[in-house]
Amino acid sequence: MSGLSACLPGYKLDRLRNMARTRGTTINRLIDEMTTLMLAEFDAETRFLLHAGCGHGKTARGFALFKNAAA
Repeated sequence: MSGLSACLPGYKLDRLRNMARTRGTTINRLIDEMTTLMLAEFDAETRFLLHAGCGHGKTARGFALFKNAAA
């Protein structure tokens, strides 16, 4: 595992400590969980944009398929 050093305002660090204590975990574990969620969101967004790009220029076909599906 690698190390990371971050500078946070004192009030944020205090809130993180309180959150970790409330959840019965450590700040390190809390940050690990938060970064996992953020990376999952980023991956989903990246996949969405990739797939959305595949439909570029195919609006008319998309609307026709939608119209047929709704019928």
